[in-house]
Amino acid sequence: MRNKNDLQQKILTTIQKHNLIQKGDKIVIGVSGGPDSMCLLNCLFCLQKILGIELVVAHINHMLREEAEEETKYVKEFCEKIGILCFVKYANIAKLSQEQKLGTEEMGRKMRYEFFGEVAQKTNSNKIATAHNSNDNAETVLMNLLRGSGISGLKGIEIKVNRNWKQENATEVKEKSIEYIRPILECDRNEIEAYCAEKGLNPKIDRTNLENDYTRNRIRNQLIPYLQKDFNPNVIQSLNRLSELAREEEEYFKEIILQTYETLKIGENEEEIILNLKKFNHLPKVIKARVLLYTINKVIGTVQGIGKIHVEDCIKLCANNIGNKYLTPNKNVKIFVKQGNIFVKKM
Repeated sequence: MRNKNDLQQKILTTIQKHNLIQKGDKIVIGVSGGPDSMCLLNCLFCLQKILGIELVVAHINHMLREEAEEETKYVKEFCEKIGILCFVKYANIAKLSQEQKLGTEEMGRKMRYEFFGEVAQKTNSNKIATAHNSNDNAETVLMNLLRGSGISGLKGIEIKVNRNWKQENATEVKEKSIEYIRPILECDRNEIEAYCAEKGLNPKIDRTNLENDYTRNRIRNQLIPYLQKDFNPNVIQSLNRLSELAREEEEYFKEIILQTYETLKIGENEEEIILNLKKFNHLPKVIKARVLLYTINKVIGTVQGIGKIHVEDCIKLCANNIGNKYLTPNKNVKIFVKQGNIFVKKM
């Protein structure tokens, strides 16, 4: 019989391999009450002394299901039993999604990240842990593949990533960066559920995960079982290997793009970046595209809404050296050519 502490050891190995946690960290754990987040909470609690960390819990009630209040009660009582501070927020996601014209899934995600940031600020925590697992990662890779994603989308869910959030006080709003970590990303759903059963955690099951209203649920409940049955029983592992390879390639490209950007850069300030047009036009197309996206991100802090066609139009503009024309890949940035240089300017 498998030792119930095997999963804790696996998670500890993941933490050490990817340098996710350091002694003295204060970590906010996002806990819904489901198997994944309860496994994460219980494992980090059991490893707390070994790691030398402090934990707090953030739970958000989306007010979408009748069972939500029962889940909130369960998380609060569990945290009280093990002596961990628990912060709870109620957010009427259905109402907010209508007001902000966002889908309920997207609105829920937005509210979760905002709330996690608020709890981190309130408790002076330096990291936020979420309970994404290897099945979630495989689903994300498939979803991005079906949408026509490039290599970046094939990376799936990153095991650690810095996210910006707004820190507000009485006099000003500051944008801060905090590290999100996924300590159970290398664990699959079966071993997580087995751990919960062995530990007697009795997590709450979100029945909406069994419904096929959302793309991710259809991938989880229909596509992956079909692929496992008719093509590859180890499709989850295969997709995670693909994800790892894509991440390794992206890391390599990051270094190349940074070095290339520095050789092209002529001027840089908060409003615009100027690049050498002649040197840019001699680059391979794949490097040109990545340099443009990197530069845009430096100027406006995002490349959201900028697609392949926008990047290709910018490359053509530079190749033709058209000095009296500009492009706006999105509403926040303007790109034009002037006096042998490329200007990427905030609007």
